[in-house]
Parts: sequence; C-alpha cells; structure tokens
Amino acid sequence: MESTASPPLKLFLLLSCIAFIPAASSSPRPISSPTAQLLPKESLPTKSGYLPVSPTSGSAIFYAFYEAQRPTTPRSQTPLLIWLQGGPGCSSMIGNFYELGPWRVSSVAHNAEHLVVEPNPGSWNRLFGLLFLDNPIGVGFSVAASPEEIPRDQFTVAKHLFAAITAFVKLDAAFKSRPIYVTGESYAGKYVPAIGYYTLKWNAELPPSQRLNLAGVAIGNGLTDPATQVATHAANAYFSGFINERQKSELETAQWEAVKLTKMESWSQATDARTGVLRLLQNMTGLATLYDFTRKVPYNTQWVTQILQKQEVKRALEANESIVFDECSDVVGAALSEDVMKSVKYMVEHLVKNSKVLLYQGHSDLRDGVVSTEAWVKTMEWEGIDEFLSAERKVWRVNGVLAGYVQKWGSLSHVVVLGAGHLVPTDQPMSSQAMIEDWVLEKGLLADSKDERFAIGDRLEI
Repeated sequence: MESTASPPLKLFLLLSCIAFIPAASSSPRPISSPTAQLLPKESLPTKSGYLPVSPTSGSAIFYAFYEAQRPTTPRSQTPLLIWLQGGPGCSSMIGNFYELGPWRVSSVAHNAEHLVVEPNPGSWNRLFGLLFLDNPIGVGFSVAASPEEIPRDQFTVAKHLFAAITAFVKLDAAFKSRPIYVTGESYAGKYVPAIGYYTLKWNAELPPSQRLNLAGVAIGNGLTDPATQVATHAANAYFSGFINERQKSELETAQWEAVKLTKMESWSQATDARTGVLRLLQNMTGLATLYDFTRKVPYNTQWVTQILQKQEVKRALEANESIVFDECSDVVGAALSEDVMKSVKYMVEHLVKNSKVLLYQGHSDLRDGVVSTEAWVKTMEWEGIDEFLSAERKVWRVNGVLAGYVQKWGSLSHVVVLGAGHLVPTDQPMSSQAMIEDWVLEKGLLADSKDERFAIGDRLEI
C-alpha cells in the first residue's frame, strides 16, 4: 500500500543502530516456546536471510522464500513469484503475513492483543515458489548502511533488486532455470515495471549464464502513471455517488494543480498536491479508508508489526534482531518523495512488447482502482493496444461464483476482482490465487489463444 506518513526527523539515529548483515542463510532456526506458539515450525520460510545489493556496501535486502506446497512440475521448472510491497517504504512482510503468504496473522475473537497465524488457503505458493523482498533497502528488516544509499529513483531501486535477485538465484542451482514472475501492488506499480525493464535491458547485454529468467510481471492496484491517475478521482467518486457536483468541481481544481506541477517537473510540490487531493477526497467521503469503500474500519496491517517486533519471531525468521520492525518506513518514503509523480508507463510498454503483463484491481479501491488504471492503459503506445481495448470483457467465475471480469489481448491481461479493495489477496484470497495461477499457467480466461499469439507474434520486440 502507499504510505501517507510524514517524514521523521531522526534519520541518522534510525539507521545508525542497524548493524551489518551477512548474506543469505538457511541454517536451522532455534525456536523458543513462545515463538513456536505464534509461528509454528511449518509456517517458517524455506529460506530466509539477507541478499547484498552491492559488493562494496553493507546494505542488504531481507528475503523470505517459501517453496511451492504442491508443485505440478519438476522443481527446476516450477515458476518463482517475487512479491514487492508498495508505500513507498512498506514492508513485503505485509504481503507475506497479511495477504498472500502461506500463513496469515489474525486476531483471536477480534482481540488485537491476542494474535495468531493461521494457514492461508489462498496462498500464492500453492503451485509456485514465492519470494518476498523487503524493498527498497531501509524497509522492514532490510538494511541501509547509510542514508545516502537509500534509493531516490526507480533506476536505483531496480539496480538493487537485480543484484538481490541474482544473489538469490545463486543460492540453489535449481533456481537458475525457473521462470520468474515479478508481482506487487500499489507503489510497486513502479517497482515491478522498474525491475522488469531493468532486467530486460541488462539481459540483452549479459551472457546467458548471468541473465535472470524473467517471464512476466503482475501489478495490483498500482500507481504507475500518476498524473493520469490523479486526474480520475473526481469523476470516479462523483459517478460512484460519493460526492456531489460542487465537490466534484472542487476536487477537479485540486487535481489539475497536481497535474500542472507534474508537467512542470516540480516533483516535491506535485507529490504534495496529490496528497492534498487524496486528503480532500477522504474528508468529502468520510470513508474509513479510500483503500476500500466498503470497509467500516481500515485494514489491520498493524497486526504484522505487532508479531514481527517480537525478538523470538525475528530470530526464527533469521532477521536482524536489533531492527525495530515497522510496516512502513517514513525514512524511505521521504527519500522517494520526489519520485512519486514520475511515470513508469514507458517501462510497462516495453514489458508488454517483450514479456507478458497482468494488471489487476480490487473493485472497491478509490485510490488506485479500476478507473485509475484504465485511464493510463488507454494511452499506452503498443501495437496491440487497439485490439486490447476492443477485446471482450468477460465474466469471470471462480468455483462457479462470480469473481470479477477479465479483458485480454495477446501479452496484456486486465482483471477486476469483485469484493476486494486495495489488498486484493486479503479480501479475496481464493479469487486472487485462481487469478495468479491461471495467468502464470495460461489457463481459463487468461489463456492465450493461438489466434492472438499469431496476430501479434511478428510484432513483438525480442
């Protein structure tokens, strides 16, 4: 999710307490009795630890990897999903323990003081390996050796991710041949295209033995082309019945200011203007959260922070025990503040020509939802865009129940998930699992037809 907290004043003190972290480890984990109750042995990652982002720095990305529970292919061919959280500055442990990981945190009898982790039937590692990366450095359990090393743009984010993923692949010879799908939500609507684009560019320059086996990218409720997306809020809220015409006009004025500042490349001011638009929309609607207009209370992501601040849990996950875990880092959010309104649409355009792309949204998200995404997709420069826009939007059912809608042409797929907000896997675990599995395996409504492959095959950039 996107973080909206203001930057802190104690940047150096926060980072200076973090020690150097060695490279990844998968040694046996000593589990004390309290941890065994909260994190059963079977809930622990297959591997976890730290991945270096540079040979000359102590900065490292924390990872937690869960092997496929019931793979249908040999391990060397089993797809590998990578999950990146948004923010900017939020930990992928939210995705792990609150959304799509094999075990999810929940409260006992709605008592936030008594939390447990329970098996998640909608986990994304049912058929695939699943790798969570705390990205960028400084987020979650990841380590920034100095404030200057925290990324301030998507190029640096991608550079660090490429190094970390390359290091992960080297941990096991079987990883090398596994197809990689990079996934994420919200501000990862930038991270995912950035690492995908960076990988394709570098793969073209590297010998085959050093390339990453990128097969596709998936973006959920993403912020990808911010100026286009911020301009949709007034109309979306108005035609959804949340604001009246006078409020719509007021919100449009605020939106145009954010767009104007973006065009002027006044990045900090544009970011502040977008924040103002969202705050105005929040005040006008009075909703518990813009992330899901059906919710009476916000998402309980703070539960993840509660369990991951326990020393025994950190030890079991092989995380640095000196780090005080927080779900979102204000420090990293501040470092990327000038990046917020910059578009990465051109990266998605490159990816859709050279791999495959899935865009999905929860229907009830008022921040980065369906209307917001469709607005920028219509402006894509891609040979297949006209065919995609005229493709049938099909009714999608999971286990015979209406789950949403699928629109697809060639390498681009778009899914709308009903009954879900910003955190789609949290709200609709089984639908999200069916979606990601069908997309990766090209089944059901997300299968490629021979006609579509032939129609655009000659125009793909290889």
